[in-house]
Amino acid sequence: MPNISSSRQDLSQKTADRLGQELGKVVTKKFSNQETCVEIGESVRGGDVHIVQSGCGEINDSLMELLIMINACKIAPASRVTAVIPCFPYVQDKEDKSRAAVSAKLVVNTLSIAGHASQIQGFFDIPVDNLYADPAVLKWINENISEWRNCTIVSPDAGGAKRVTSVAERLNVDFALIYKEPKKANEVDRMVLVGYVKDRVAILVDDMADTCGTICHAADKLFSAGATRVYAILTHRIFSGPAITHINSAGFEAVVVTNTIPEDKVKHCSKIQVIDISMILAEAIIHNGESVSYLFSHVPL
Repeated sequence: MPNISSSRQDLSQKTADRLGQELGKVVTKKFSNQETCVEIGESVRGGDVHIVQSGCGEINDSLMELLIMINACKIAPASRVTAVIPCFPYVQDKEDKSRAAVSAKLVVNTLSIAGHASQIQGFFDIPVDNLYADPAVLKWINENISEWRNCTIVSPDAGGAKRVTSVAERLNVDFALIYKEPKKANEVDRMVLVGYVKDRVAILVDDMADTCGTICHAADKLFSAGATRVYAILTHRIFSGPAITHINSAGFEAVVVTNTIPEDKVKHCSKIQVIDISMILAEAIIHNGESVSYLFSHVPL
């Protein structure tokens, strides 16, 4: 069961180590005209191949590498090829705009054509398992927040309500959410907290953070509502533009991110801590073809 990776060599290696496997041999390069070239350096004939590739950094290059690797393995021919994508690219579409493309669906269609047998849930009729970082997040909370039993799990926007309720239910604690009131003439957006955080630890949970403006404003709102300490737990950290500046100036006790994206900017902020999710990927690979829902509550971290 070779695991082949290019853009996320560190996470792929950790996943392979968890499985007691060696990483497959693969070489990626570009021709002089900037076309991507991928060479598989070993036989995968009849094998069960898992390609670990995250949509980050030079996203278009990472996506093209993944497509070419899938196709190369399929024509090798491998018996089965599965793409393990810790951070799926092109999921921030704004469908409320006229003539806006649903890029995530386009990406998944392209993956399917390349030979991949997985996709974002709800878009397609082929098998899919959506992985969650909850086991690693819960473990971190238990080990690092002594007062977690007196905490409130908070979503920084209304769209994340389902995400925070899942974490809150697992911890048997309360949850809350923040939403923006519609902007009126000559007024800025106003954040409204729905829930109770006074004299409690507040833990903001979100799937992705880019410039971190929203998450930092949410932290300010929680402090003004009486929270004693505020943490942020983010699955995918983009951290573009002024993100690190925003985090450094905010009152967070800690900002926790997973290693789905390389940690090149983490060293610039002492508040940032990194959770390794390689065991979740490894367990999903072991359960490939079977139900993986069991692992979210029983994964051995």
